[in-house]
Amino acid sequence: MNKKGLSILMRTKMRPNNDSSKLSSFSPSLSNGINQMMTDPPRNQRSTDDSRSKFSASGNHYERTLDIVKDSMGLAISLNKTESLDVVLDDFSQGYLSLSNENRKKLVIVLAKEYDLNRIQVRELLKQYLGLELRSGNEGESSNVDDENMFSAFYRIERNLRQALKPTYNVLFERFNNYTGGLKFLSLLRADILSFLGEENIASLRALDSCLKEKLSTWLSPAVLELHQITWDDSASLLEKIVTYEAVHPISNLLDLKRRLGVGRRCFGYFHPAIPGEPLIFIEVALLKNVAQTIQVHFTN
Repeated sequence: MNKKGLSILMRTKMRPNNDSSKLSSFSPSLSNGINQMMTDPPRNQRSTDDSRSKFSASGNHYERTLDIVKDSMGLAISLNKTESLDVVLDDFSQGYLSLSNENRKKLVIVLAKEYDLNRIQVRELLKQYLGLELRSGNEGESSNVDDENMFSAFYRIERNLRQALKPTYNVLFERFNNYTGGLKFLSLLRADILSFLGEENIASLRALDSCLKEKLSTWLSPAVLELHQITWDDSASLLEKIVTYEAVHPISNLLDLKRRLGVGRRCFGYFHPAIPGEPLIFIEVALLKNVAQTIQVHFTN
C-alpha cells in the first residue's frame, strides 16, 4: 500500500459505521452470505449537480422534487428509445438517492401500486382460458388438426397470461440490471423497501420486494461471483470496507486490520463484475497447526 493510501486508511473510523449517507457501501451483514446480501444491503444517499434533483427543508421543495423524480421513474419504465435509456436511468437513480427518506417511501409506494400488473387483463385471460374445452381420451379419436388447434389456443393464452402476470415495475428492474451501476442501485433500493416494510407492512410493498428479491437471487447467484484474496497491498478504499463490514468481530484499529491480513491469516472476498471494488461477501481464515477449541484463540494469540 502506498503512503497516500495508508494515510487515508488511518483517518478512517475503525468501527462499523451505520451512517447511511455514504455512497458505495453495503451492509455489514453481507458477510454472512448471499441471502443476507440480498436481504440487507444498506441505504445510501448520493448528491447530483442537477438542480432539478436538489431538495431543501421546505415542504414545497420536497413535493416538487418528488414529482420530478416520479416523472423520471415513469419515463425510465415507458421509454422505448434505447439510445436515451442510460441518461434517463442515471437521472432517475440520482434523483431517487437525493430524496429524503420519507419521499423515498412515497415514491416506492407509487412504484408498488401504480406500476403493478394489470389485473383486469389477467381476469379476462383467465375467463378465456377456462372457456376452452380440453378433450378427454374417452371421447373417441380426434384428428391431428383438431388437437393442434386446441393446444394452439391453450399455448397462446398461457403465453399471454405469463406476460400479463409480470408487473410493470419488472421492466425497471431489468433495465437497471443492464445499466452500469444499476445492480448496486437495485440493492440499495431493496434496502429501502425492507426498511419501509418494517414501518408499514403493505401488500403491494411485499409484492414489490418479492419480485426484486427474485431478480437479485438470479443476478447475484454464486455462479457469477469471483473469488479474490484481499491483502494489505489492496487499495485503502477496499480495506476500509473490510473494516466497516466486519460486524461479528469488529476490527479495532489499524494494527488489528494488518494482523488479520498478515502472517498465518488469509482474507478472501467474493466480488460481482457489475459491482467492482465491493466485497459482497468476505471470509477471514486463520492457518493453525491444530483445530482451535474457541474462536477467541484467534484474537488473543
